Amino acid sequence: MMEEYVKYEIRQASTEDLEAVTAVEAACFPAAEAAGREQFLQRLSTYPESFLAACLKEGSQEGRIIGFINGAVTDERTIADEMFEDVSLHNPNGVYQAVFGLDVLEEYRGQGIAAALMRALIEKARQDGRKGLILTCKDRLIGFYERQGYRLLGLSRSVHGGAVWYDMILEFDS
Repeated sequence: MMEEYVKYEIRQASTEDLEAVTAVEAACFPAAEAAGREQFLQRLSTYPESFLAACLKEGSQEGRIIGFINGAVTDERTIADEMFEDVSLHNPNGVYQAVFGLDVLEEYRGQGIAAALMRALIEKARQDGRKGLILTCKDRLIGFYERQGYRLLGLSRSVHGGAVWYDMILEFDS
C-alpha cells in the first residue's frame, strides 16, 4: 500500500502565525535550543520575508502550519550565536541568507517538506541577489544539507543550546 503524501503550500509567515510557529519549534527542538515566543515575534516583525511556512492545503486542518524555515540576512559567512537573539544584527542588504531553523512536525517528516522549504528559501535568496545561504547543523544532518547544495565548512564556534554544531554554506555561482 502506498502512503499518501500530505498536500501543503509554502507561504511567507506573518505575526499572525506566532503561536503556531512557536508550538512547532517546541515540538521539534529541545528546550535549550528552541527559539521562544518573544524571539519569533521579533523575527516575524523584523524579517518576515525570510520566514516561510508550510501549511496544510486541504482537510479539516487546512491552513495548519506543519513546518517552517527562518533566518536573518547578514554579511557574515558563518552564524554567530548572538544572531539568534539580536534581530538588530539583521542586515536587509546583506549578502548571505542565514537559516536559523528548519522545522517540520514529526508526523509530516519524510515527505520532502523540509527540502521544499529549503528550496523555496534558496530561490528567494537567489531572487534577492544574495551570494548564498549559511547555516549551522548537527552532524546527523550534514548529509541532508549537502544534498540541498551546501558545503561543510567545519566545526562551528556556536555553542547554542550546549550542542555541537557544524557550519555549512551554499554559494551561488556568480
